[in-house]
Amino acid sequence: MVLQKETFIYFFGRITGFIFMYFLFTTIFYFILKLTDKFPTNWGYIHIIFITLLLILTGRLIKRWLK
Repeated sequence: MVLQKETFIYFFGRITGFIFMYFLFTTIFYFILKLTDKFPTNWGYIHIIFITLLLILTGRLIKRWLK
């Protein structure tokens, strides 16, 4: 099955995949930092979410700037 770029299923699949991979990366990143004691003890999962969102936004801004 070939998905055209204009279909709803294509956009839904891309967004769903991005969100799933984002939370998978964030969870793995959180556990790596927690196991190695690399962040303050009063930090939680929400702080790691903000850090990864900052990384994504920075990457998108640099990509846009380089165009």
